[in-house]
Amino acid sequence: MRIATSFYLYPKRNAMKTPEKMPQGSEEFIAEQRKMLSENPECANSSYNLGVALMQKGKLDEAIEAFNDAIANSGRMFEGHVNLGYIYFKQGDLERVVEANQRAVEIEPRYARGYANLGFAYLQMLKTEEAIGALKKAIELNPDIVQAWSNLMNAYLQKDDVKEAIETGGKLVEMAPDFALGHNNLASAYYNNEDYEKAIEHVDKAISLGFKTHPEFLKKLAPHRAD
Repeated sequence: MRIATSFYLYPKRNAMKTPEKMPQGSEEFIAEQRKMLSENPECANSSYNLGVALMQKGKLDEAIEAFNDAIANSGRMFEGHVNLGYIYFKQGDLERVVEANQRAVEIEPRYARGYANLGFAYLQMLKTEEAIGALKKAIELNPDIVQAWSNLMNAYLQKDDVKEAIETGGKLVEMAPDFALGHNNLASAYYNNEDYEKAIEHVDKAISLGFKTHPEFLKKLAPHRAD
């Protein structure tokens, strides 16, 4: 199986109007935010927008500092925690990914993508039960998050609960019939259930959608194909 690696973050806040010819990640935009902060150091929105721009430029340490300033100056800045989680993910620090997104959903309990991020991180950490709980909460709040369904299926596979994996994967591909990764992982679930016909059906669908299925999995399926 492969994990759906989409990680959700938040764009800039719109409390201030950006000049039309000043792209958010440009040096001009960054300079403008720094100027605003020199005039009003406690402006959480400017710190946040600066963090987003720095993050887009790959200046992650500076972005962390900006997001922390935004959080310090706003008790409701859940977006700052979400983006800190994204940076920590890019840095490979899954424990801090969890901490950041937990704080985000504490501030904004109905933020479904925060729970999806938690589930993704827990899945990577092999904390299967925690992953299942977080992903089910994400889906409860927003049933349209395809990656949450995909990672929930993978969590059930990680748990060796093939029945739940198949049920979840079936709902996923019904919702998103062109989601190649979903078909590939559903094929894996059917293979584990020794339903080789269904496994072949979904792996072929994944390949037709452009997915590069692992060659070893295809070798395992080969003896079960009709001549």
